[in-house]
Amino acid sequence: MPPEKEYDSSGSSDAGVRNERSIGTILIQAGRLTFEDAERILRLQHERNIRFGDAAIELGLLTQSDIDFALARQFELPYLVAGESRVSPEVVCAYAPFSPRAMVMGSLRSQLMLRWFDAGPTNRSLAVLSADRHEGRSYIAANLAVSFSQLGLNTLLIDADFRNPRQHLLFGLQTRGGLSSILSGRGGLDDVSGIPGLPNLSVLPTGAIPPNPLEILARPAFPQLLSELSNDFPIILLDAPSAAECPDAQIIAVRAGAAIIVTRKNASRVWRVRGVSDAVTHASATVIGSILNDF
Repeated sequence: MPPEKEYDSSGSSDAGVRNERSIGTILIQAGRLTFEDAERILRLQHERNIRFGDAAIELGLLTQSDIDFALARQFELPYLVAGESRVSPEVVCAYAPFSPRAMVMGSLRSQLMLRWFDAGPTNRSLAVLSADRHEGRSYIAANLAVSFSQLGLNTLLIDADFRNPRQHLLFGLQTRGGLSSILSGRGGLDDVSGIPGLPNLSVLPTGAIPPNPLEILARPAFPQLLSELSNDFPIILLDAPSAAECPDAQIIAVRAGAAIIVTRKNASRVWRVRGVSDAVTHASATVIGSILNDF
């Protein structure tokens, strides 16, 4: 058997030195590329003076998805593979970190870092609100949480929507415990679930739906819990119920200290969004801004 070679995006191959971060090696180890095909790619790369990935795609040996997979591994970007995780495909940032949607989330993440999380040492929590249902609030919260975790920041996503919880579905969680259990004194922090394949992301689902969600959220145990969690998580996002349906969202925003408001193109009503913003501001929480969801 010939000695194992290492392949990188510049086209070099070195039998004597292992470079496990090269694109070719990553794809070979992942079973997406053979040594023989890697040699074909290298020959074309040298002939045309093009990148390894471009040569591979031109030969039909790899797809752009394969290249993105290798780049994510090369730069230690947590990345899930479709069919190998219980996380929903709706969580685009987890499966396609280089996609246009993920880039939009990355831009939003940067704005939130500048405007809130980096603005003060106590700014750890942020509520994600919307005026009505079906405006993409849970979708934004889930993808934004993944995006923050991909920075290497310990990120916690809390599903505080006791009316229509979704995060346990988006992340394929089957745990019975959750936020309601902790706030009622029947659970602990072991109800926080890590997400396999996304090492810096944890999710706290709602748990059992209480008959008195407003009263549960108003208990002193809620801010105490957020304070305790902030010791381990510099980023805490809270998915809140729609503000038009119940007053829960306002309490959650106050407990978090700040909120962003998700709107949907051609669906959200300006007067309702303005009403949510005014209510949160009057309750002494900061409205960082609004997001126009066009996905």
